[in-house]
Amino acid sequence: MAEKVNIVIPTIGESVSEGTIGKWYFNEGDIVKKDQPILEVDSDKATMEVPAAATGKLKIIVPAGKTAAVGTLVGVIESSDDVATSNGNGMKVSAAAPQAAVPQAASPSPAPTAPSAPVTDLKGYGPSKRKAIREGSFRPQTGGGMSVFTDESAREMRKPMSTIRKRIAERLIESQQSTATLTTFNEVDMTRSMELRKKLKDSFEKKHGVKLGFMSLFSKAVIYALEKYPDVSARIEGDDLVYPQFVHLGIAVSTERGLVVPVVRDAQAMSCADLERKIGDLAERARTGKLQIPEMQGGTFTITNGGVFGSLLSTPILNPPQSGILGMHKIEHRPMAIEKNGAYSVEVRPMMYIALSYDHRVIDGMTSVGFLVKVKEYLESVISEDLISA
Repeated sequence: MAEKVNIVIPTIGESVSEGTIGKWYFNEGDIVKKDQPILEVDSDKATMEVPAAATGKLKIIVPAGKTAAVGTLVGVIESSDDVATSNGNGMKVSAAAPQAAVPQAASPSPAPTAPSAPVTDLKGYGPSKRKAIREGSFRPQTGGGMSVFTDESAREMRKPMSTIRKRIAERLIESQQSTATLTTFNEVDMTRSMELRKKLKDSFEKKHGVKLGFMSLFSKAVIYALEKYPDVSARIEGDDLVYPQFVHLGIAVSTERGLVVPVVRDAQAMSCADLERKIGDLAERARTGKLQIPEMQGGTFTITNGGVFGSLLSTPILNPPQSGILGMHKIEHRPMAIEKNGAYSVEVRPMMYIALSYDHRVIDGMTSVGFLVKVKEYLESVISEDLISA
């Protein structure tokens, strides 16, 4: 006898009342196995996978792209003893697959209509143009000149924004409209930091079991600067300024679903090895959609690294209610005037521009400049083997 197991939008977080079905991993009628992920649910704060609660045939009630309240029935698994779970080679099959094939009378096919200009080699065209060529809405020129689309709609692709992307858009507008944001810049000579990293990376990994990257060094530099300039991590609540006595450090991570900012709690108490382990774990789980809502809340300051994508200079956007965000950028070798004993010489040095975007309602210009100077100071002179290896 068939048993029906309901699939519902799960509880995602305390303040989340609905979710959007990002994708179904199986098709209507497919056989799913217990504990297999069967759909992906997006909210405005996170994405999570929903596993199958039983083995059986999948019936989809709410399709991908639709939004539904938490607890809404979106599908059913029909489980019974005679449901096949595999076709013997590991491929998913529907319940009808084990049935013997019934010969069907062949129906006459309509005579094919030859295209006016057949195109057999599509290697020189991208996916959208290949599709348009097959459908007849794009006609390549074979004798020279420009190719033309016979259908304007073939030049466009339309898809709905994901819930996370919509929330990112809302947060960006909210940030611009609710804060008095300014950005100040400085540059860091990365010679000392790079030399120390190169010297210590092997022993560091052998001792701590984790690779030494630049994020832990910049995290340490931010913590050092916040000790000197606590206003940078203050936030406005009503008519008060709240000064946290800890550093909950947000680390911006780019994922397929958009930018997320997991939080390293009490970063001020961590060693470089602790920071590398925690940042690596959070970043990996952010990319695979495994983060929990509380892990993205409560940050007091954020670091974002556009340099990994080649950005030379940018103005990061605040993550309210935080009052500051540090932007890292690409390391570029540039000729620099270096002073030694009162004389100057030109040397090529690895330089990085850094940017601090800040809420001017909380942070004065002098404070923002001083904060960046301290970040620069740490990375150029304060940093040492002992601080890294501890």
